Amino acid sequence: MSPLFAFLHHVAAFALVAALVVEFVLIRGELNATTARRLARADMVFGLSSGLLLVIGLLRVFYFEKGAAYYFQNAAFIAKLALFMLIALLSIYPTVKFISWRKGFDPSSVPAIRRILHLELIGVVLILLFAALMADAIGFFG
Repeated sequence: MSPLFAFLHHVAAFALVAALVVEFVLIRGELNATTARRLARADMVFGLSSGLLLVIGLLRVFYFEKGAAYYFQNAAFIAKLALFMLIALLSIYPTVKFISWRKGFDPSSVPAIRRILHLELIGVVLILLFAALMADAIGFFG
């Protein structure tokens, strides 16, 4: 069962990154009603994949891998989880704006959304770094 959950975890992670990149590319282009709908769809995929990633990741931590005690004594894991939560919090603003654009596009929020997407992408890269550190058992407190 553990390999299946590892696979699902990776699929969700790749879907999250793909959705984030799609948002990043779309927000840089010409913005109109069609682009706004595409951004909202990509953001929905981002949200769904991040929810799945979190649930599957926690299932792996608590039931399918080395156990919570192992992971929660690793600074790299804690940093990875904290960054994931920070990205989730950052993603609220673009999501709210994309939903509000259904009523009418407001270009004034675009620069802030671009900055947030940049920060989210940086966060994802750092998560990958911490995942690699975890895989090599770097960052243990004990």
